Amino acid sequence: MGRGRQKAKHTKVARELKYFTPDTNLSALERELAAKAAAEDAYVDKWADDEDDDEVDEADAYGLPSEAPRTA
Repeated sequence: MGRGRQKAKHTKVARELKYFTPDTNLSALERELAAKAAAEDAYVDKWADDEDDDEVDEADAYGLPSEAPRTA
């Protein structure tokens, strides 16, 4: 196939994809998005109490007592 025909075919396919409007199941989309939001909240709540443990671990890694004030 020559370059002109190849480009014309590509343009035709691109135009079909651009203007193609499939039927959207909005209720299924809403359920999917709601499920993802609930799953993200569960993950955040699961690890929220672990934040304070990082400070103790860093102090131990540098050989500092955990109550020592930090300097920049």
